[in-house]
Amino acid sequence: MDANYFALQRKVQEYKTIIANTEKFREEWKSSLRDRIVKTLKDISKAVELDAFIEVQAPVLNLEAVVLTLGVEKSGLAQRIDSHIKRDFIKQRGSLIYQQLFNGKIIVLINYPFIESYGQPREPKTIAIYRPEELQPDFFLRHLEEFMSEITQWEDYDDDQPAKKIGFHPGT
Repeated sequence: MDANYFALQRKVQEYKTIIANTEKFREEWKSSLRDRIVKTLKDISKAVELDAFIEVQAPVLNLEAVVLTLGVEKSGLAQRIDSHIKRDFIKQRGSLIYQQLFNGKIIVLINYPFIESYGQPREPKTIAIYRPEELQPDFFLRHLEEFMSEITQWEDYDDDQPAKKIGFHPGT
């Protein structure tokens, strides 16, 4: 082969490897990783008495997610409609998400709590992106610890530390 093609040939081979990896990662998700994530999150939640719901969300093939959520509740805030009627605002209590990306890798995200009709939801926090084989059992505990720290800070928000961006940001 002509030496002029050498660099292009390497790029073509790299591309083919990446495409093959995507298929391999997707197959691993379906065959074992998804169920391992669900089981691990359930086991840890039970061990630490965390009231959480764990579900697989699959609206799009190969973009599934395992979601650990703290659920929804009345926020304690309500809109007064008249002297006898009020409309409660619902609070999403936060979630930890393991979602497939388009290339089969797994992104781990924290969705912060959010109260409907009150400010704007905070952008999710990306913890990391992993190839399936990189997602080791001890990582789940670390992810849950970070999730609980972030959610706790959000719930305990005050203005004593103005540099922190926790909670809602009305008007932004």
